[in-house]
Amino acid sequence: MNKSETKMKNRQLTLYFGPQHVGMVGNFSITLTVEGDTIQKAVANPGFLHRGFEKMLENVGYLQGFPFVCRINVMDPDPNEQVYAMAIEELAGLEVPPRAQYLRTMVLEMSRLASHLAWLWAYANELGFDTIGHWAMAQRDYFIDLFDMITGARVYHIYIWPGGVRRDMPAKFADKMRQTLDGFEESLRDFDGVFFNNRIFRKRVEGVGVLSQEEALRLGVTGGNLRATGLARDVRKEEPYAAYAEMDFEVPTMVGGDSYARAMVIRKEIEQSISIIRQVLDKMPGGSAWNRTPNPFKWRIPPGEAYVRMESARGELGVYAVSDGTDKIYRMAYRVPSYPHGILVLEKLLQGMNIADVGHMLLSLNIAAPEIDR
Repeated sequence: MNKSETKMKNRQLTLYFGPQHVGMVGNFSITLTVEGDTIQKAVANPGFLHRGFEKMLENVGYLQGFPFVCRINVMDPDPNEQVYAMAIEELAGLEVPPRAQYLRTMVLEMSRLASHLAWLWAYANELGFDTIGHWAMAQRDYFIDLFDMITGARVYHIYIWPGGVRRDMPAKFADKMRQTLDGFEESLRDFDGVFFNNRIFRKRVEGVGVLSQEEALRLGVTGGNLRATGLARDVRKEEPYAAYAEMDFEVPTMVGGDSYARAMVIRKEIEQSISIIRQVLDKMPGGSAWNRTPNPFKWRIPPGEAYVRMESARGELGVYAVSDGTDKIYRMAYRVPSYPHGILVLEKLLQGMNIADVGHMLLSLNIAAPEIDR
């Protein structure tokens, strides 16, 4: 090493960002090589959190796998149930009643709202807007109460399963849902006034973590992070599942590709989710909420393979499933949006960034650490 290289190395410092930092997402950390306040290199460390679920699924029956898959993403568990159920239904040739499809759509949008509010809580707190953080978590609790009412659980619902849903919605649930949505829509005006339309917020995040559309496609970016580059791509529109083909909704986009654009896409998605839930309640068909399935301890699915996909709160969520004709899945692999977002995109965007922007830029990508290390 020559004198110039030695001098350069002596100016660099290895900084460990997380997992205790408030800007982290779960059991996650980043090893930063910095020179002054500028990041020269970043290495993401997903940690060891909620891991090994894909392998565990090979050792339990089909229905017994649902408590595992919902833990792949704690903040947005229902899409993992949905895509797992879709894979089993395709392999087994199971039909889902129309009412169950509507209930699934409603629960998935409830999960999206709860996830976006949890994101807003963390994102606003990281930027110093503590009041918004409290408001967001309070609003999320109302949706958690609704989950408790319809599924009997608050965090892991295990509500969507092969052939439909576990039970129909109870009496007065629709009225409670409409009241909650009315109150939430009123509160959104306060969210906009204090946070989203605040010039301090915009000045703080605009131009930070810019990702071009070309680079986003090359790195496998999906969901809101891709839509923030101007591309209106959404599996709910491109390949409708559940009852989304019957819903009228828009796919929000922005063009900046930065932290501000990603945040505003999520803000616009909140309005679309509210609209979808209202449509579900207004159009809800009658009939059964499930089709009977065989005895779970004796259920054998014919040999075959399937790939299904859907749109979670973080992007495209896919499952590749293989059956060998036994009472257990032979292989199941999840395609999760947080993997490219939390490693490929994050490490690229952090190069050249100021240390002060690490936390909020990371949160703008809306990463779920358990998805990566599943």
